[in-house]
Amino acid sequence: MITRYALFEGTIKPGQTEAFRAAVMAEILPRWKEFPGALDVRVSFAEARDDGAPEYPMILAINYPDLAAVDAALASPVRTQARAATESVLARFFDGRIHHHVTLANEFTL
Repeated sequence: MITRYALFEGTIKPGQTEAFRAAVMAEILPRWKEFPGALDVRVSFAEARDDGAPEYPMILAINYPDLAAVDAALASPVRTQARAATESVLARFFDGRIHHHVTLANEFTL
């Protein structure tokens, strides 16, 4: 399985954490769930971090069966829609940058 992560590095505008989270879930998550070939979507909101660690208020993980599925999702019209929704939410609530990482995922159920 391939996981594509989006790490949102930066800060949420003061007093806007709950509004940011609600906007992500209402405005962006529906688009992320539409990516063709996506197996599942995980939206993680930060609750705590180690002293001195960089601040990631949100981490997005989307699992795909293979790299071809990732490429197809990134080439789809849904990506344009998701990007527009993301830019709208970030402009209102977030100061920082986003970077993406594609990983070969290994999961073990306990």
